[in-house]
Amino acid sequence: MADTKTGSKNNFITFGCRLNAFETEVMRDHAGSAGVENTIFINSCAVTTEAVRQARQKIRKASRDNPDARIVVTGCAAQIDPSQFSTMPEVHLIIGNVEKGTRQTYERLAADKNNSSSNRDTPLVQVSNIMHAENTPLHRISGFTKRTRAFVQIQNGCDHRCTFCVIPFGRGPSRSIVPGDVIAQIRQHVDAGIAEVILTGVDITSYGTDLTGTPSLGSLVKSILKTIPKLARLRLSSIDSVEVDADLFDALAHEERLMPHLHLSLQSGDSMILKRMKRRHSPQLAVEFCQKARDLRSDIVFGADLIAGFPTETDQMFENSLTHVTECDLTQLHVFPYSPRPGTPAALMPQLPRAEITSRAKRLRDMGDKVHQRFLLAQKGMVRQILIERPGFGYSEHFAKVELPQRDNSGEVISARITGARDNMLNAEYLR
Repeated sequence: MADTKTGSKNNFITFGCRLNAFETEVMRDHAGSAGVENTIFINSCAVTTEAVRQARQKIRKASRDNPDARIVVTGCAAQIDPSQFSTMPEVHLIIGNVEKGTRQTYERLAADKNNSSSNRDTPLVQVSNIMHAENTPLHRISGFTKRTRAFVQIQNGCDHRCTFCVIPFGRGPSRSIVPGDVIAQIRQHVDAGIAEVILTGVDITSYGTDLTGTPSLGSLVKSILKTIPKLARLRLSSIDSVEVDADLFDALAHEERLMPHLHLSLQSGDSMILKRMKRRHSPQLAVEFCQKARDLRSDIVFGADLIAGFPTETDQMFENSLTHVTECDLTQLHVFPYSPRPGTPAALMPQLPRAEITSRAKRLRDMGDKVHQRFLLAQKGMVRQILIERPGFGYSEHFAKVELPQRDNSGEVISARITGARDNMLNAEYLR
């Protein structure tokens, strides 16, 4: 899904993950500081064929709606295969994932006032080899536009090679940001009034393996909460349960400001499919993780990524994924219909008919709707802490959307009683 925002005479369109959302804010800061104007930035995603199609569609629409603007394409789709955008006459510049975070890129763009695709002053494609990236620079951004929450990058890249995934080729090897720099960035956000910080990256549970002393994600979480007592809420983006360390379990048990909502990268509930995906956990390990986390934090809830229709998946294997949703007591599903990505081992495996993949994805989504609605209805009568994002709307500790009477209290964390659920959203009233 795309997120469209305007900047200083610029427009930023983001696809994909929370890390992309963070990097869009970095791009906005760089473009504004460099004096870039009248430019549309497309920050693309490559996780599925559909994500790439949507980016190309958005480029064409942006050009039709803004014929005088320059269009710059970046993100994982541009990093992995810039040629698919270089033939598009609407595109002025293609920059890689390293280049989009480099101030010099925007200074050159600001200096290049020529919008002509046939007579530009800079090369069309500026994409370096991401596999040679050795570090992740710290990006201190001024804040998130009109938000009470902020993403903070702690890590980039991935050293694993799941057979369905192209993201390591878009992000490069795993690189972590040192704890002190992460804490400084969070403190800056808190001082600016941000109430909730989300730690993000490509594989955040691998955090610290490349740093001196190999600090873990759990130790980082503890340090953040200890050294920044004014931070109201800390949340984690998607994690790999098999990599969770003892300190993170301890933080879940004892740190109330660490939100009781984890999004798990599960992908399947069948042991053979997980092996063919080259995942590092079994269904039983996932169930045991959820039970251990629930024993430590009784109100914790879990979302999960699941892929429908992976190559060789039989009817029974798919049924095992449906059963897995119940076994792990998942409350929210992010379902991906399997999409073969060029250059991945899974693309060479026996493929399922597209109609079957679509059908299975629908069944998983339908189940996801049911478990989420069941979770929402079970909240009735509970008192929850709601971060008010805008008047009349906020998020609970469990990252559930909440609608409540409008007040001028954006940015505050308030106590409210849940009165019901409607349209995939909780309804609440203020405690008097």
